[in-house]
Amino acid sequence: MNSHSDPIEHGEHEHQIVSPKVYVVILLALIVSTAATVWASFWELGFWNPIIALAIATGKMLLVVGYFMHVRSSTKLTKLTVGAGVFTFLILVGMTLTDYFTRAWGRW
Repeated sequence: MNSHSDPIEHGEHEHQIVSPKVYVVILLALIVSTAATVWASFWELGFWNPIIALAIATGKMLLVVGYFMHVRSSTKLTKLTVGAGVFTFLILVGMTLTDYFTRAWGRW
């Protein structure tokens, strides 16, 4: 067996090379999103304020995880792991909100 075996045999995979232009575009998108969050905070939109802020934050999170953490071009196992983390987070938030909404039931 030679010392230069096929990388697939050892579970390795080729890494996708991302152009610096992509990183600049993502950086600009993050800056614009941050400015949009600040701009939206000055408007009184009632119960829509946190919804808009969380929507913008979710978009920024997807950009960071997808491109800067390279999950977009990772293996299926990495994507499954990230998905399991998000699923667990949503369960915990859902359980917390269930307690929050039912604790003072009928008093508001």
